[in-house]
Order: sequence, then C-alpha cells, then structure tokens
Amino acid sequence: GAGEQAPVRAAEPFRTKVLSVPGIGEGAAGRRSRARTEHGRTTGARRPQGALTKLHLAATVQAAAPYQRARGRSGPGLVIRRDDLRQASREGREGNLVLFVVDASGSMAARQRMGAVKGAVLSLLLDAYQRRDKVGLVTFRGSGADVALPPTSSVDAAAVRLESLPTGGRTPLAAGLLKAHEVLRVERLRDP
Repeated sequence: GAGEQAPVRAAEPFRTKVLSVPGIGEGAAGRRSRARTEHGRTTGARRPQGALTKLHLAATVQAAAPYQRARGRSGPGLVIRRDDLRQASREGREGNLVLFVVDASGSMAARQRMGAVKGAVLSLLLDAYQRRDKVGLVTFRGSGADVALPPTSSVDAAAVRLESLPTGGRTPLAAGLLKAHEVLRVERLRDP
C-alpha cells in the first residue's frame, strides 16, 4: 500500500531473562509460572472440596490418629471417617503467553524497533520451546491493527511470519490495543 516500506530484518537473537509471574496460577502445566495442577509435586494437604481426587495418605492417617480411642479402636488399624480424609495439594508449572503490541508505522524509530521486536520474539520463542510458553505479535500501522503472529510456540512458524512483516503508515494505537485485547480474550477461552 501507500507508504509501505520493505520488511525489516530481525535483530540478532539474545539471551532472555526469566519471566516470573507473581502468584500462583490455575492454568495448564508448563515450566515458567507456578500453578495448582492435578499433576506435579505434592506441596501439602487440605480437606477435599467436593469429590476426593488424590488422597494424601499420611495427612489422612495423621488426622484420624488422635481420635482412635474415642472411636472405640484398641487394636491395630485405624477407624477413618470422612472428616479425616485429606486431599493432596499439588504444584506444577504453567506456561505464559507473551504478546507484543508494536507500532509498525513508517518512522525510522519504528523500523529500528521492529528489528528489535523480531529479535526479541525469536529469542523468546527459542526459550519458550523448553518452557511451553507462547509468543504472539500484534502490529498497528496505517488505519488499523493486524495479528502479525498468532500466539505460537513454533520458532519456524514465527520466523516465516516475521520475515515479511511490513512497516509504514500512520500510528493507530487504539486499534492495536483493541486487537491485542481480542487476541488475549480468544487465547484465554482456548487455554484457561
């Protein structure tokens, strides 16, 4: 289109910093952020809420032991009641989505920024491959915004999409932010 410039080459890949999201999530297991999951290491025990899924045997025995004499038990074995049951609390890791929202207008600064962003996306993807993370890119220029790279963990797919990424035009920031919101909303539905 009018004012469109040649694609910008990606900057050299660089070593990424570890992204740590504070708090504990509830998402699918990954490697970067802690999450309460059905799998992973046991971190404690709690009373079950609803149906018991994973029994924490040691905590159940510990809860029942003090009441054995009151329950009429004198020999070996334990009398275990529903109130004694404890469920294992487990913790794994959840993957993250890093979504870049970038001004791809025609200014020289935007062209330099685009090269840096391409390098950052590829670097994060190389790291994300091991951590089960996803990286996406929304660009805004001209009269609107585009999903230049849908959330992915594929370095190859990203490299192909990023290579031909155009720059040029005005800077519609609002359109870029709305497009980013839509991408995040869809991804949240796909992977709560």
